[in-house]
Amino acid sequence: MTSRISESLVDPLAPPEVKVEKLLDITEALIRRSEHHEGESRSAWSLFQQAAEMEEMVRSRTRDLEATLKLLNEANASASKARRELAQAIEAVAEGFALFDESGQLVLCNSRFCQLLSDAREFLVPGISFNDYVERVSRSVHLALPADMTPDDWVAERMRHHEDGAPFYVELTGGQWLQVSEQPIEPGGLVILQTDVTAIIQAERSERGKLLDQQARMIRATLDHINQGVAIFGPDRRLVGANRRLAQLFGLPKQLLQAGISFAELAWLLLRQLRFGEGTSGADLWAWVRQTAPRPPLTFELQLHSGIILDAFAQEMPERGFVMSFTDITRERMAIHSMLRANATLEERVIARTKDLSVALRDAERANATRVRFVAAASHDLLQPLSAAKLFVAAARDDAGAAQGTLEKAQNALTSVEAILGALLDLSRLESGGTEVEIGPVSLSRLLAQLTDEFALVAVGKGLRLDILPCRETVLSDATYLRRILQNLISNALRYTSEGRVLVGARRVPGGLRIEVHDTGPGIAPDDQQKIFREFHRVQGSASASEGMGLGLAIVERACALLDHRLSLRSDLGRGTVFGVELPLAPISARRPSLGEPIRVMDEPTDGSDRIALLVENDEDLRRAISLLLERRGVSVLEAESGEAALALLDEIGIVPDLYLIDQQLGDGMTGVETAQMLKERFGERPVRIITANRSPEVRRAAEDAGLEILYKPIGPEVLEAFALLAG
Repeated sequence: MTSRISESLVDPLAPPEVKVEKLLDITEALIRRSEHHEGESRSAWSLFQQAAEMEEMVRSRTRDLEATLKLLNEANASASKARRELAQAIEAVAEGFALFDESGQLVLCNSRFCQLLSDAREFLVPGISFNDYVERVSRSVHLALPADMTPDDWVAERMRHHEDGAPFYVELTGGQWLQVSEQPIEPGGLVILQTDVTAIIQAERSERGKLLDQQARMIRATLDHINQGVAIFGPDRRLVGANRRLAQLFGLPKQLLQAGISFAELAWLLLRQLRFGEGTSGADLWAWVRQTAPRPPLTFELQLHSGIILDAFAQEMPERGFVMSFTDITRERMAIHSMLRANATLEERVIARTKDLSVALRDAERANATRVRFVAAASHDLLQPLSAAKLFVAAARDDAGAAQGTLEKAQNALTSVEAILGALLDLSRLESGGTEVEIGPVSLSRLLAQLTDEFALVAVGKGLRLDILPCRETVLSDATYLRRILQNLISNALRYTSEGRVLVGARRVPGGLRIEVHDTGPGIAPDDQQKIFREFHRVQGSASASEGMGLGLAIVERACALLDHRLSLRSDLGRGTVFGVELPLAPISARRPSLGEPIRVMDEPTDGSDRIALLVENDEDLRRAISLLLERRGVSVLEAESGEAALALLDEIGIVPDLYLIDQQLGDGMTGVETAQMLKERFGERPVRIITANRSPEVRRAAEDAGLEILYKPIGPEVLEAFALLAG
C-alpha cells in the first residue's frame, strides 16, 4: 500500500534526484504532521490518501493534455505544410490568382495577380476589401482608359462586369491586355483569375491586319476594274480612296486624286468643267455633304463640257463617311433621244393616220346614227297615225256590217305593219351597240300578269287556249328586255298555232329558273331550227308563214345574248315546239313578295259601263281613236290634251276617274309621268298606264321610279280593252 502511495506521489519517470528530493519533502512533512497532531493521526492519514489520489488525477489529466497538445501540434504542422503547399501551387499558376472570402476580403493572391499594375499591386494584402481592390486598380497609371472614360466610369463598368460574371478584357499601357474572369465559390467566396492575352490579341490583330490588307487589295482591284468612277470619303469629308475610272471620266491627273484631299477642294476643281442636271444643284450637293443628320441616298446627273453625261449616286457609310459613284450614261441618253425623235415622227404619223381614221369613223358613225335615227324617227312617226288607224278600224268593225270582213283584213294589215315597225325598231336598237341594260330584280308574278292581260284577247280571238301559270319568284334581268323576249315568244307561238293550246310556265333548273313557252303548232324541222333566228327568215309551209317579217326570234336571240340568258329550243314535227329562257334567281335580300292574285285567263271581256277613264293625249286623231274604242266597250272617257288641262278639268267637274291613260310626250308642259304623279297627289292611287313610242332607257327609268307601267305605241286594241276592263 505504501509502495502504491509513494508511486502515486512520485513520478516514476522522473530522474532519481527528483524522486529522492520529492520523497524527502514528503517524509519531512509527515514527521511534522505527526509531532504536532498526534491525536489526529487517523485523519491525517485519510487526508494524505485523498491528496495522493488527487495528485494521481491531476497527473492523468496532465498526460491527456500533453497527448492532445502533441496531436494539435502535429495537426498544425500538417496545416502549415498544406498551406505552404497551397501557396506554392497558387504561385505556380500561370495566371494571376486572388481569393476573397464571403465577407469580400482578400485571403491570399499570387505574385502574378496585378503584376502589370505595379502601383496598385503593393496595396493588395490579405484583408483588403474587394471594393478597395477595384478602386486601387482604377487609379493605376498602367490602366489604358478610353479617351471618354474617367476612373470613376471605369469603376462603374468594372462593377457591372462583376455583377454579370462574364469574362472581360482590360487594356493596359504598352499594348498589353488582360482577360479577367471571376468564379464564385462556396460558401460565398470569390476567385479572380487574370490572364495575360497580349500575345493572342497581337496575333489576332496581325491576322486581321493581313486580312484587311488583302481585302483592301481585292477592293482596290475590283474598283479599278469596274466601269464606274468611285470616290470614298471619310467622316472628315476627305478623300480616302478613288479608282482609275474616276480620273478617266473627269479627265483628272491620277496624282490629284490622292488620299487626304478635301471634298471642297475636289468639288472646286470639278465644278468648272460640268453642270448639274435638272432637279439638283451644287448647293444641294454641298448641303447633303455637310448634313449632320443621317443622309438619305442622293441621285443626280452631271453633264461635262466634253459631252459626257454621268449618272451620280451618293450614299452615306457607317461612321458618317460617304461614297459617290459615277456611271457614264451618254450612250443611253443618246439612244433615248434617238428613240424620242423616232417616237415623235411615229406619233406624227400615227396622229395623221388617227385623224384619217377618226374622220372615216365619224362618217361611218354619222351614217349609222343617221340610219338609226331614221328608223327610230320613221317608226315613231308611223306608229302614231298607225295606232290611230288601228283603233279607228277596231271601233268601226263593231258597226261595219257587210264591210266587217274588209275591216278585219285592214286591221290585220295594220297589225302586221305595226309588228314589222316595232321589230325593226328593236333590231335597230340592238344593232346600234348603244343599248343600255339595267340588270335588277324582276318579279315574275307581275310580269306574267301583264302578259296575260296583253295576250288573253288575242288567244280568244284565234280560238286557242292560253295558260300562263303563276310564279312568285324574283329573277335577275332587265325588265323591259325580258318582257319583250316573252312577248315575241308568246306572239310567235300564237301566230304559228292554228288549234290547241299555248302554255307558259317556269321550271326550276340548277341556279335559277327556265321560263318555257309550249305550243301545239306544226313544229320546226331540225334543218330549220338554226335558221329561224336569222333576220327575215320564216318557216316555209306554215299556215302563218305569210304573217310578219321573221324578225321576232332574231330579236329574242340578240336580247338573250345581251342579257346573258341561255336560249333553248326543242321541237318535234307535228307535235309542237318549246322555247326556253334560263334566268338566274335574285338574291333573297332583293326579293319582294308578290302582290298579284293567281292568273286567270278570261274568255270574254266584261262590260265596262260603270268605268270612267281619263285620257291625256296631245295628238287629236289618236286621242279620238282611243276614246272611240273605249266608248264602244262602255267605258266613259274624259279627254284632255295636256297634264295641266287634265287637272283643271277634274277640278272643274269634281269627278275622279277610275283609271288614267296618259301620253308621255305632251308638248311643252308636264310629261306623262309628272302628270300621273300630280293626279296621285290630288286624287289618290288609281290604275295608270303611260302611252309612248319612245323606248329610250330614260323614259323607262322615269316610269319605273314612279311605279308606272308603259304601253308602247302602236297600241293594240286588245291591250287597251284588257287594261280598261280588267284594271281594278
